[in-house]
Amino acid sequence: MKSVYFRWARPIVTVAALAAVSSCGLPQVGPNKRQIFAGSVQKEGDAFVVSVNDRVTRATAVVPALGFSDAFKNAATLGSDTIRAGDVLGITVYENVDDPLLGVEGAPATVLEEVQVDGAGFIFIPYAGRIKAAGNTPDAIRRIITNKLGEQTPDPQVEVRRAAGDGSTVSLIGAVGGQGVYAIQRPTRTLGTMLAQAGGVTIQPEIAQVTVIRGTQRGKVWLQDLYDHPQLDIALRGGDRILVEEDTRSFTALGATGGQAQVPFESQTLSALEGIAQVGGLNAATADPTGVFVFRNEPEEVAAQVLGRNDLQGAQRMVYVLDLTKPNGMFMARDFVIRDGDTLYVTEAPFTQWNKVISAITGTASSAAGLTTLSGG
Repeated sequence: MKSVYFRWARPIVTVAALAAVSSCGLPQVGPNKRQIFAGSVQKEGDAFVVSVNDRVTRATAVVPALGFSDAFKNAATLGSDTIRAGDVLGITVYENVDDPLLGVEGAPATVLEEVQVDGAGFIFIPYAGRIKAAGNTPDAIRRIITNKLGEQTPDPQVEVRRAAGDGSTVSLIGAVGGQGVYAIQRPTRTLGTMLAQAGGVTIQPEIAQVTVIRGTQRGKVWLQDLYDHPQLDIALRGGDRILVEEDTRSFTALGATGGQAQVPFESQTLSALEGIAQVGGLNAATADPTGVFVFRNEPEEVAAQVLGRNDLQGAQRMVYVLDLTKPNGMFMARDFVIRDGDTLYVTEAPFTQWNKVISAITGTASSAAGLTTLSGG
């Protein structure tokens, strides 16, 4: 009688285990392929599920453009000899007399250091009075001072030197070697040379963005583009503010990947293949290479191109599917562009769920068998 009991006990335990497994959900990292496709618009869901092909990669390859407006690009380089309000001048007057007008007896040269051009564009020189400096060259100012002083002292010799002042400086902040206020001088009239003067950038050049603020205007470029395209190396203006900062774009990696996290971009453009590589690739033990998904809210105009429709209104929820096992699967993943805010999700392989079922059954059966042994002992 006891042997008959044990003969029927194991099937009963197995059935009980199956019932237990079927009555409660198995743990999983996220939805599987079947569940994702079940939420498509085609099945009365709220997201469009689209397989990635060459047409889709072209339609979705939209990368936010950075650059300067024509107002920035067409601004001429500042002349080194034009004086502006706020500039500082150094002036030396030589008098060939024993009793000089400006200096002291026995000193033929009188040095006037740091003579600042006021807001109205004037400077004041003793015995010469108030002189218009802004808009003139140092040589023109020299002639004006010479004529004024020549009326009071014989044959004065005047030297005017230009030193950059408040009206011809820019401020650099952010990820630069030396933050601060820098004068626009002959070697630093353009954005690229001014960045070099400040010690360059302190972040990876591939993800460095440079913003120039000029009054109410604002322009932004990639640092790499600044050197690759000379027309973006714009001429600077006094009062410009230059900000260097790291790219703030990121995507989220979830599912059966080597790491699950919010991942910053490491280059201007990022493909799905590069995104997978950044998180350590697919999890070799659990990942399903036929189920690589990219979730995105797609702008109306891009979604219309992808779906070939003209009846869409507003941004659309899109789910792009990549199958890495297809002959061109790797190429599609290489060409498909990841954008800011995307979610890259890799589903688990079917056998992973099967293993969970088996583990759950064997674990339940073992527990049940243990209870049976205890109760029968």
